Amino acid sequence: MQAPSVGGVRLPRGTGEIVRLRRGSSLTDFAEKIDANPAALVQALFHLGEMVTATQSVSDDVLELLGQEMNYKVQVVSPEDEDRELLESFDLSYGEDSGGEENLASRPPVVTVMGHVDHGKTRLLDTIRQANVMGGEAGGITQHIGAYQVTTELDGVQRLITFIDTPGHEAFTAMRARGARSTDIAVLVVAADDGVMPQTVEAINHAKAARVPVVVAVNKIDKVDADPVRIRGQLTEYGLVPEEYGGDTMFVDVSAKDNINIDSLLEAILLTADASLDLRANPEMEAQGVAIEAHLDRGRGPVATVLVQRGTLHIGDSVVAGDAYGRVRRMVDEHGDDVIEALPSRPVQVIGFTSVPGAGDNFLVVDEDRIARQIADRRRTRERNADLASRRRRVSLEDLDQALKETSELNLILKGDNSGTVEALEDALLKIDVGDEVALRVISRGVGGITESDINLAIADNTIVLGFNVRSDGKATALANREGVEIRYYSVIYQAIDDIEQALKGMLKPEYEEVTLGRAEVREVFRSSKIGTIAGCMVTSGEIRRNAKARLLRDNVVVREDVTISSLRRFKDDASSVREGFECGLTLSSYHDFRLGDEIETYELREKPRT
Repeated sequence: MQAPSVGGVRLPRGTGEIVRLRRGSSLTDFAEKIDANPAALVQALFHLGEMVTATQSVSDDVLELLGQEMNYKVQVVSPEDEDRELLESFDLSYGEDSGGEENLASRPPVVTVMGHVDHGKTRLLDTIRQANVMGGEAGGITQHIGAYQVTTELDGVQRLITFIDTPGHEAFTAMRARGARSTDIAVLVVAADDGVMPQTVEAINHAKAARVPVVVAVNKIDKVDADPVRIRGQLTEYGLVPEEYGGDTMFVDVSAKDNINIDSLLEAILLTADASLDLRANPEMEAQGVAIEAHLDRGRGPVATVLVQRGTLHIGDSVVAGDAYGRVRRMVDEHGDDVIEALPSRPVQVIGFTSVPGAGDNFLVVDEDRIARQIADRRRTRERNADLASRRRRVSLEDLDQALKETSELNLILKGDNSGTVEALEDALLKIDVGDEVALRVISRGVGGITESDINLAIADNTIVLGFNVRSDGKATALANREGVEIRYYSVIYQAIDDIEQALKGMLKPEYEEVTLGRAEVREVFRSSKIGTIAGCMVTSGEIRRNAKARLLRDNVVVREDVTISSLRRFKDDASSVREGFECGLTLSSYHDFRLGDEIETYELREKPRT
């Protein structure tokens, strides 16, 4: 069979076989896979309308286009698959307990507290911490590390519970999107005097998507208008049926303020874990887990709060988390005390990373520092190549300046939890009036979570995606991050309207108004062989500033416009400004024909705020 030709360039002919390439591969990588000359692929792409070098990262579409021309089926490996293959190349795996059933031991449940704003999540966490933190007295925590363990008694046995103190639902979603199954149980906090609110529904959707059981804490029962029965009825509509109604969801009436029924809530968490989950892990294997949060500490360097999910983490272990690696030099618990080893479900601060890992990054222990460094370097290279391959710049609300030079239209995709909400949001957004200079266009709307198809549509049209009481799934989030598509989440309609209105106002071309700074009358005219003609003036109003815009008036008629005060002096000294009632000498740029009695008016242009 004759080799295909593109623009006169002979290319190797495939037989439809699959060629696996990592995201962001170059033409050289492709050529090595099919035993071809990279220069021929460069020429072929040139004739197909793409100008790239042999070593430049190219997009998935370009790789697939070239593969079709040569009768190869190009398969771009996802980051998840590539990472799994990378670990397998080092005889490593993530997310699997090794050693068989006999080596599995029970571990504490990992809990995330969720709920609507102002329903008492933070107060509840503080109350649990102060009363029940493992090994500490009330208020005994010396530092907050993003996760901590508490102890409670069930059937006469002391049991542990690990709480992840996340900053909100977004962090919970982001960690799920990165493949981090860090939570076993979700505690849904609902205020007894308020009821089910938008973020309550959002939290329920998060828990369902993560397939984790829910324990409901009906908070603020100390309030006069508290109605826990009404809360149970409302949540039944969302699939959370209380046990007393024949369901399988435990409800506990609590008061974080007055420390009422906190122990009952902890017991409900343990009972739910025992009934619904098989919480076991192998403590004898090499440690694996997830980075909850990380930051750069001025005195200690990169510090990461990690949750050990299986295995045991020891001082001196070589670890890798995302594209960060290092050796565990020190581990610290929630009290600031040193820890020698961390068992499954134990959160600790790890000191010893060479760089800051990302929140949600999976971490694992490897045999030696060399392997950890190689894994981190390959991950970093992969991310860099993927970024380079994403050549198209996307629009965002914060950085519209460059995009606005090309368009005066803001495109939106709306997704909401129900059709009525989406229609109301679209109607409110389309009523925003900032003039005829810019326009708002809703190119798609729908009900349900944000999907990959929504992101692909946004890529094509440089569009911002708005999610109202919904979230994107893991694949959509990863695609949006990779392609630079911005997703905005809202639970209050007025916040969405305000943000979009501000974005549209930012797209308007600026308007300027002239503000007079001062006037000066020419009293004397001096000639200088070095400087030229100098006007000796008296400032009659305001002030005269050096480098300010100016115009020359003669008998109140403008003689010269668009000049500047090029030099300004008081006697022999340079001055930046001269106020009313003082004398000065000045020169104008590109104008020297002063006459006695001329007036020089200075002004500046100030941008008018859009209303």
